[in-house]
Amino acid sequence: MRVWRVTDTGPVSTTSPIEWTREPVPTPSPGELLIRVDACGVCRTDLHVVEGDLPVHRPHVVLGHEVVGTVVEIAPGTTTEFRVNDRVGVPWLHSTCGRCVYCRRGAENLCPDSTYTGWDADGGYAEFAVVPAAYALRLPTGYSVDELAPLLCAGIIGFRALRRAELPPGGRLGLYGFGGSAHLVAQVAIHQGARVHVLTQAPHARRLAADLGAVSVGGAYDSPTEPLDAAIIFAPVGELIPTALEALDRGGILCLAGIHMSATPPLDYRRHLFHEKEIRSVEANTRDDAVAFLQFADDHRLQVTTRPYRLDEALHALRDLKAGRFAGAAVLHPAVEPEP
Repeated sequence: MRVWRVTDTGPVSTTSPIEWTREPVPTPSPGELLIRVDACGVCRTDLHVVEGDLPVHRPHVVLGHEVVGTVVEIAPGTTTEFRVNDRVGVPWLHSTCGRCVYCRRGAENLCPDSTYTGWDADGGYAEFAVVPAAYALRLPTGYSVDELAPLLCAGIIGFRALRRAELPPGGRLGLYGFGGSAHLVAQVAIHQGARVHVLTQAPHARRLAADLGAVSVGGAYDSPTEPLDAAIIFAPVGELIPTALEALDRGGILCLAGIHMSATPPLDYRRHLFHEKEIRSVEANTRDDAVAFLQFADDHRLQVTTRPYRLDEALHALRDLKAGRFAGAAVLHPAVEPEP
């Protein structure tokens, strides 16, 4: 099979830290499924892994954790609801211990022994991949494979962030940054009756936000048109934290949805934190989050904005993601033909 492997960490804009190579198709171990990759989303976390913002967990890993695939083999002895030829989703969460205090209380995303697709285990920047059957996901109907891919991380993590934000019914939500995740969570919030305000720099992202029903759209450091009950920062920019906190109404909650963020500037207690404002981080997701979000996507048709790339264009896709050259989410697809 053809596959992209990380060769070294470095900036994608000036180096080529992933290599397009050929290697044997992997063999699934007991408890695993072998899938043919039909599509794989390109997530900002992939950038953080390949550029060294996150510590190396597995040298020369295969990136990609928004994987849509077709089951081609089930390892002997594997107990699973899936069958050969079923389409499944492979998400960021790859495994947990199932025994620690966090797993036992339903917070498996905090498991100290958790592992992640495309960081600890090979992911979907390849023609085939393996996934633990217990962590593969049943997918919603009515979506193309390209539309399904961003749901598997961008959608799930945005859904968890929205839960963590505890937005009241009919509440006012601010979204800082408007890429693959924010454009999905905006639709979830609007379906739930929220008034959504989008603060982002890219003109094409602002247009998409307006098209999706945002009440107001402004620059990343602008003030929304009304105080916010909750806000979520998707951009990995620590300097946005004071800005978002000032935009919150009394008792508002700010969620930081990224796995990595640049340095946070000093906060002033009275300006930024008083009146019982809260800051909450978001770490990965549980399988329950994934099931709940994918069920929501099945019940409510979401508009998934994608930019397709051929699998062999993965480095180009990462560079475009870093430069903010498209709205929505990039998706690698072996079947996509070159653009004229």
